[in-house]
Amino acid sequence: MTEQHGSNAEQYMNELIEEDELLLQIKATIRENKMPEVSVEPGYGRLLTLLVQMSGARSVLEIGALGGYSGVCMARGMNAGGRIVSLELRPDYAEVAQEHMRLAGYGDQVEYRIGEAIHSLAELQQEGQRFDFFFIDADKLNYVNYLDYALELATPGAIIVGDNLLLRGRTLNLERNGPAIQTVREFNRRMASDPRLTGTLLPAYDGLAIARVKG
Repeated sequence: MTEQHGSNAEQYMNELIEEDELLLQIKATIRENKMPEVSVEPGYGRLLTLLVQMSGARSVLEIGALGGYSGVCMARGMNAGGRIVSLELRPDYAEVAQEHMRLAGYGDQVEYRIGEAIHSLAELQQEGQRFDFFFIDADKLNYVNYLDYALELATPGAIIVGDNLLLRGRTLNLERNGPAIQTVREFNRRMASDPRLTGTLLPAYDGLAIARVKG
């Protein structure tokens, strides 16, 4: 039996998971607007839908909206009446994401907060808001800070997901020790071993960390 690795396995999985017209349109719009083409991979987009659905999450906090691909995937898993608060640094990106959420039928269920995510998180904490599901996919230098806030804002049993934990292989290269790499390594360590969490790390694509808040 031939052993299958990395990109071959990912290509095989991608061929099985078809993106629908709206998700393909989101990617096309991101490309046309010269936005970074770093949306979550289709397989992990499907996983976000499943995780939100299985957890029964009614309140989702997204850190990093980009063009709305992950937002649409998560909204598809929400129960009726669910809501998403999405934090995005750039107003032009948030506008694109909001239009895609509207096209998907979730325009009334999402709120965008523009600016530095750390500031928005502090505001949410001051407001006493709580969330059942978190998706972290923004600037890597703040991943540990985002995790700290997620733990503060989480309801018991909340799910926390973080994307890009491998940093295109840089996390695994022990000769690379830049600030973002060290931060993501610490984030990964805590997602896997923090006593307040039950977590695991998935190595496919650029890596995904998933944890459940105990309680």
